[in-house]
Amino acid sequence: MRLVFAGTPEVAVPALDALIASDRHEVVAVVTRPDAPAGRGRRLVASPVAERAEEAGIEVLKPARPRDEDFLARLREIAPDCCPVVAYGALLPKAALDIPAHGWVNLHFSLLPAWRGAAPVQHAILAGDEVTGASTFLIEEGLDSGPVFGVLTELIRPTDTSGDLLTRLAFAGSGLLTATMDGIEDGSLKAVPQPADGISLAPKINVEDARIDWAAPALRIDRVVRGCAPGPGAWTTFRGERLKVMSVALHPDRTELAAGDIAAAKNSVHIGTGSHAVELLWVQPQGKKPMKAADWARGVRIGAGERLGAEGAA
Repeated sequence: MRLVFAGTPEVAVPALDALIASDRHEVVAVVTRPDAPAGRGRRLVASPVAERAEEAGIEVLKPARPRDEDFLARLREIAPDCCPVVAYGALLPKAALDIPAHGWVNLHFSLLPAWRGAAPVQHAILAGDEVTGASTFLIEEGLDSGPVFGVLTELIRPTDTSGDLLTRLAFAGSGLLTATMDGIEDGSLKAVPQPADGISLAPKINVEDARIDWAAPALRIDRVVRGCAPGPGAWTTFRGERLKVMSVALHPDRTELAAGDIAAAKNSVHIGTGSHAVELLWVQPQGKKPMKAADWARGVRIGAGERLGAEGAA
């Protein structure tokens, strides 16, 4: 089939690579978000998908809005058979959805209908799910509600961050998306409506969602730290400034610390929670590079009675 691939971030690149390598399909163009400012100089940078497509000599379309008539006209000229999508990042209007003969097929990183929305992997970790996966489905105007072509499952490991899990799903899902294109082409695959039960939503995680509540149980705090890594990053406050918490370890044998209390030793830093202590492993003070928590504690010279999360961020 003639394919127009839509995607933007690094997590979409494995699927693009798999489709480029397929001997049954031709990626004739790529749709991605416009170049965005990045780095200290805030210069405009192309998306990872755009960079990969340009390396492969594939036409790149960067509409400001997918409803723009110039974009829709070019898509009609290309006349794709199908448009596979991975983390494109913009709402597709009906005028675009109607152009390819086999529609737009999204690779979504959850077992639909669970975790419909922008942050399915983060919410799966935050909820303490033991299993997640990926689904391919036909995009319709509802939020991730279209009929499903195929699924794969993936265990969530106890130490997985969202970044870890998303990387595994991106590579496993590239095979699922390619197989879905194969099945659509030869007619062996039909989409099945999603069940009405088991629907859950996964809205984008914002900075306030990533703030640690030290009165919560330690297990919840561990999930917040892992679920918000690498972005937006779990955080707390110390002396009125933000302190990013990059990784922690559970210590169920330590229950003597009150929520937010700090017990700093030569090579370790433990923090009280609503249940038992967690050990800070890596942190990032405001305006500084990541460092071992014990090094941070030695540098700031924690005083008696000082706590994490006791004040708002400056």
